[in-house]
Amino acid sequence: MFILALLLAVFFASCDETVTYSEMKEKERKAVNEYIKSEGIKIISFDEFVSNDSTTDVSKNEYVEVDDVYMQIVNNPKDVPNAFTIGDGDNIDLLIRYNEYNIQDGDTVSDNRYAAEPDEMRVSNISGSYKATFTSGMMKTIYGTTVPTGWLVPLRFLSFVRPQSKLAKVNIIVPHTKGTSTAATYVYPCHYHITFQPSVSVVVPE
Repeated sequence: MFILALLLAVFFASCDETVTYSEMKEKERKAVNEYIKSEGIKIISFDEFVSNDSTTDVSKNEYVEVDDVYMQIVNNPKDVPNAFTIGDGDNIDLLIRYNEYNIQDGDTVSDNRYAAEPDEMRVSNISGSYKATFTSGMMKTIYGTTVPTGWLVPLRFLSFVRPQSKLAKVNIIVPHTKGTSTAATYVYPCHYHITFQPSVSVVVPE
């Protein structure tokens, strides 16, 4: 009887410690809100973003919320000669440098900014819907070929050009629903610093 009672006590204790998905999402929301406050991030509306020529003022640490992703465009070389966007029907290979920071745990998850080679992903635009796969690099090694949908949000607003000094750069806060498979499983948000550059093999769209 003693052993049975002990097993029942352990069982009910473990049940009490079970965290629901709703509680995990609330923890995530709280972590994002606290991070925004601690980093002095100013959230602007999408209308403000559009009226400002789809830019965010980095000096004011502005971010805009688009499709549940908080986005800051650090550099967008749209005014550089030969810059191009990913148009309808285009397939483009982009080279990527990034830092992945787990907001909830306060720790860097992965970082390829100083790796020997950048990551690479192939992006396609089909009637305004962006899809992408990792073809090489650290993200592919860790998470597989699937690109987090949160990474695709900035592509709607960015232009690209080859000169190394004119990289497209963004910072994005990505919830678990638009993050990696691991973030989705364990329900945590990440802050990414990402730079994009066309691969040398890319034929610049006319």
